[in-house]
Amino acid sequence: MIDLRALRDDPERLRASQRARGEDPSVADRLLELDSGRRAALTRFETLRAEQKSVGKSVSKASAEEREELLARAKSLSAEVKEAEAEAGRLGDELNAALARVPNLVQEGAPEGGVDDFRVMETVGTPREFDFTPRDHLELGEMLGAIDMERGAKVSGARFYFLTGVGAQLELALLNMAMNQAVEAGFTPMIPPVLVKPETMEGTGFLGEHSDEIYHLPADDLYLVGTSEVPLAGYHSAEILPADDLPNRYIGWSPCFRREAGSYGKDTRGIIRVHQFNKVEMFVYAHPDTADEEHLRLLAWEREMLDKLELPYRVVDIAGGDLGTSAARKYDCEAWVPTQETYRELTSTSNCTDFQARRLNVRFRGEDGKPRFAATLNGTLATTRWIVAILENHQREDGSVVVPEALRPYLGRDVIEPVTPPRKG
Repeated sequence: MIDLRALRDDPERLRASQRARGEDPSVADRLLELDSGRRAALTRFETLRAEQKSVGKSVSKASAEEREELLARAKSLSAEVKEAEAEAGRLGDELNAALARVPNLVQEGAPEGGVDDFRVMETVGTPREFDFTPRDHLELGEMLGAIDMERGAKVSGARFYFLTGVGAQLELALLNMAMNQAVEAGFTPMIPPVLVKPETMEGTGFLGEHSDEIYHLPADDLYLVGTSEVPLAGYHSAEILPADDLPNRYIGWSPCFRREAGSYGKDTRGIIRVHQFNKVEMFVYAHPDTADEEHLRLLAWEREMLDKLELPYRVVDIAGGDLGTSAARKYDCEAWVPTQETYRELTSTSNCTDFQARRLNVRFRGEDGKPRFAATLNGTLATTRWIVAILENHQREDGSVVVPEALRPYLGRDVIEPVTPPRKG
């Protein structure tokens, strides 16, 4: 959640952030009203309690005539103290609930607007010009014996699939390559749980307006994660980290689950938008003063992976209205998909500042010895979706796919050959 003291000092900062997200800026005034009311109620409670203690001490020293009056006042004060305490508690609960619904402050410099208002920061590589009609990733995947959507739907329903044969090997090769790159960069490898408690999911900011995207198991009151960011964010919850250890960098490999609610009719063909996929995710606990620099480092590591896979891509700065609840700033890398003649997101890296750490109570000791909330950041290093870009960009006319050189040691082959002949016409 946001810093309440910072809100008191500069409420316009929240108003500007809300406008950048396309949300109601008056929430700042409502929070200040609740905060003021709560503090006034606390002051009244503390004043009455102090008087109650004073009257209580006076009773034993009072004369018989005074004692009766003091006892009556003590009884009255007892009721007033309970009433003031209850009011302070009620306003405190209301304030905390309102704070929990407020998204992170959008970082100054991020574009304003919605999903289509991103800013292109850089374009890398040139989309390939084919001297034949390129096939899409699903047709290629079927020819290569790599993707089976039909049996995925038979077994589990729409937006499920099997990666078969070389498809399964390709995903393992890709994710292993990403893990190795991160480990070489100093990340600690993690295979986290993919079922988490409500407080962990809530703490990362995923149970707000997009909670309908998440699978919930009511019998156990556990949630399936859509990214290993969630368990990794909860890994150090309620802890005080040694400042000398920052940044703490983790690289998590996990299956991910998303309901894709609201995506009816979108990307129904192939494995671009599915309910289950694998992902390698970077997660960092950092000093708040160095979070911006760490964010750029995560972006650089993502770009390193894309460069190794010889994919044309662009880097975009996401607009405030398209940021998730926890993100203050987000950069995406979008790879060119030839058959769609457009760029599609492959990676995202978000700077969540101290928003998640406040909710999960992750702190470190500053130079003055006092605990401070850490900053948290995340970034995608590889997912199942990358197979789409690899197959389409590196395909040949006969349906075979040239394996990018950096990936060959992990896959054990230079070319993926079709197992079924190409369709004619």
